[in-house]
Amino acid sequence: RGHSLVSGGGRVSMMGAVARAARAGGAHTVGVIPQALVSLEVADDEADELLVVPDMRARKGLMDARADAFVTLPGGIGTVEELMEVWTARALGMHRKPVVLLDPWDDLLPLVDLAISLRDKGFVRAPALAHLLRTSDVAQALDAVEVELAAVTSTT
Repeated sequence: RGHSLVSGGGRVSMMGAVARAARAGGAHTVGVIPQALVSLEVADDEADELLVVPDMRARKGLMDARADAFVTLPGGIGTVEELMEVWTARALGMHRKPVVLLDPWDDLLPLVDLAISLRDKGFVRAPALAHLLRTSDVAQALDAVEVELAAVTSTT
């Protein structure tokens, strides 16, 4: 669809598969990876741009700055932590970028249920839940990104 990919710069697992598929589809790919992971030989050396940073905090900051939207795919605790950070920042009005959860197997449904429970107890404002767009397939995720980006552009 003409999008670029900003990823965590790894060539293994889901991250590597997405980067390879994006390049195969003609997308420009930017990988942002901490030096420690380069030393473990997991860097996506085929990325159009591979940016090596000192640590995970610098990685997230640079990825945030380079991204127009955030799409979370299935992953581990680091993925969940990054999702929570960008979702929280969106809910607090620190950015207006789309935050999309691509969750084909409902693995993170308990996280969404927790947020709903926290809202019901008064710990989370109701609009915060609307800032996370849940999808179950890639086409829906890209559609959600494009709709949200168009809405942001039309209001600026």
